[in-house]
Amino acid sequence: MPTSKSANTILLTMGEPAGVGPEVAVRAYQILGGAIGSHPLKLIGDPGVFAACGAPPEAVIATKARATRTPGKPDRANAAATIEAIAAAVGLAMKGEAAALVTAPINKHVLMETGFAFPGHTDFLQALTGAPRAVMMLASEAIRVVPLTVHIPIAKVPGSITTASIIETATITLAALKRDFGIAAPRLAVAGLNPHAGEDGDIGRDEIEIIRPAVVQLRAQGHTVIGPLPSDTMFHAEARTHYDAALCMYHDQALIPIKTLSFWDGVNVTLGLPIVRTSPDHGTAFEIAGSGKADPRSMIAAVRMAAAMADARAR
Repeated sequence: MPTSKSANTILLTMGEPAGVGPEVAVRAYQILGGAIGSHPLKLIGDPGVFAACGAPPEAVIATKARATRTPGKPDRANAAATIEAIAAAVGLAMKGEAAALVTAPINKHVLMETGFAFPGHTDFLQALTGAPRAVMMLASEAIRVVPLTVHIPIAKVPGSITTASIIETATITLAALKRDFGIAAPRLAVAGLNPHAGEDGDIGRDEIEIIRPAVVQLRAQGHTVIGPLPSDTMFHAEARTHYDAALCMYHDQALIPIKTLSFWDGVNVTLGLPIVRTSPDHGTAFEIAGSGKADPRSMIAAVRMAAAMADARAR
């Protein structure tokens, strides 16, 4: 198992070797000078892949599995090293030998072709850490959003929303706002599902029968929760001053606002884990890999947020 020299270290995983992940990880390392605040930065993955992107040897914690980098051309032979980089980083964080991990984008299709049993990072991290439930948040300085349902067809969304799932997701989100973001009295806004939040039942009863009962129960538990709110009026600047995070009912309801407001500095955060994990809010971008066009801003934002979350947990 690779080792980290400092419990304050923030680990940046390799991600898909053929994508922009290794490039932006190395660029973030370089731009930040190998550290952020009290946190040294280390790259974890295949040394050759990182070297091809300009990383100095001392910056890399090597995995046992090896990979090759051909930009834009993913190879199933690299899957073992990609997976090991994530698992090794989680192992170090779970043992207290790293303060946080920042994961570069992976290609789920390539990994699944080799028998990888998880639909993405979040589920894999939940399994590795033994967390009862992991929740995806997209966060920036302007906005924080949590999608209740994630990668499912829009036709399946209504049947996937339950009062219990709203309460569970909201509870994890509120706890994370306290522990990871240092907000002593967090405020949560809950979006409706239908246009105009159902218009008192005239455009759907999901708000009346499912969403509002969850809000009522959360308030009864002492939480500051508002909603269900019409999603077309809850994301403008004035509206956002009334809450610290928004719980949305489906993927695009959450991601369109943050990608509109914070396309280059949005960060994917996994809530509910015993460790800190962030990720840039973009994919492998095979079409520009190796061209020098990959923008490291989202990766840098992810590193900054990981450091801030680790510091918040340490207080």
